[in-house]
Amino acid sequence: MKAIVIDQYGGKEQLQERQVERPSISADQVLLEVHATSINPIDWKLREGYLKEMLPFEFPIILGWDAAGVIAEVGSDVSHFNVGDRVFARPATTRQGTYAEFVPVEENLLARMPDTMSFEEAAAIPLAGLTAWQCLVDVAEIQKSDKVLIQAGAGGVGTFAIQIAKSFGAHVATTASADNADFVKALGADQVIDYKTEQFETILSDFDVVLDSMGGDVLEKSFEVLKKGGRLVTIAGQPSEEKAQSTGVKASSFWLEPNGEQLQQLADLYEAGKLKPEIGEVFELTEQGLKQAHALSETHHTRGKIVIKVK
Repeated sequence: MKAIVIDQYGGKEQLQERQVERPSISADQVLLEVHATSINPIDWKLREGYLKEMLPFEFPIILGWDAAGVIAEVGSDVSHFNVGDRVFARPATTRQGTYAEFVPVEENLLARMPDTMSFEEAAAIPLAGLTAWQCLVDVAEIQKSDKVLIQAGAGGVGTFAIQIAKSFGAHVATTASADNADFVKALGADQVIDYKTEQFETILSDFDVVLDSMGGDVLEKSFEVLKKGGRLVTIAGQPSEEKAQSTGVKASSFWLEPNGEQLQQLADLYEAGKLKPEIGEVFELTEQGLKQAHALSETHHTRGKIVIKVK
C-alpha cells in the first residue's frame, strides 16, 4: 500500500512516499480502507522531534491521527461492524498512523458516518472534535448558560469547540483575527475579540470556562477572565498551580483519549445540524501534498482543518 513515512526526525523533507506492507489486524480490530485523513499540529511537532520523549515511536513512522473510510476486513471478535461500513476514527495504535491507504483500528474506537457526511468531513473530526468535546464536556463539565471563552476560534479545535459549546446552550466568546470574525460568528460565537488589536483579558470577565489552545502568555492571561470556581483547560502547556490557587480557578492540562462512543455523539450532532466540520484546504496523499499540508499547518494561520484526500 502507499504511505507517507519519515525515517528520522527533521523538517518537511523527511516526508517520503513509499510502498509498505499492508497491515494485519488483531481479533478486536478492523482494517480500514482510508478515503481521507487530516493534518493536526501534533503531526509536524512529532516529525520535528519535539514529542519524542512523550511519544517514543520507532522508525520508520507513518504519521497521522484521523481516518475516514470503508471497512475492508473485520477481526474475529468484531461484532458491531461489517465489511463495507462507512466509518471514522481516531486510531489508538502507535504502530501505524493514518497517512496510508489502510490502517488497523480497534472496534471500540469506530463511529458510523451519517449518510450525508463526506469522507473529507469525517476525517476532519476525530482528533480535533474529540479534543474539544472532552475538554468542554468531560473536564470543564460545561452547563447551559455558562460563559465560555474559546481561544483561537478559527482553528481546528476552536471551530468544533464553538459549535459544541453552543449545542449546550452556552454563551461563547472567542479570539480570532478581524478577517475571521464573520466566520466564527457563523459557527455560533456570540462575541469575537480581535487578538491583533484587543486584549481579551481586559474585555472579558466572570467567565465560567476557558479552553486554551495557545499556551504561553495567552494561557497565563486566561486566568484573569474567569470567576472564582471557573474552569481552565489547556491543550498547549501546563497551567500554573500557584496562579490557579490564588485565583480560585480549577486549571488542568489535557491529552486526548480516543473514544468511539463520543465520536458517535459528534456524528449525532452533525446529523442534528449542530456541528459542521470546517475544511480549510484539501491536499492529495502524495509526498508533495503532505509537505505542502505540513507547511500550511506550521503557519498557525489555518482556518478549520487541513484534509488529505486518499481516494
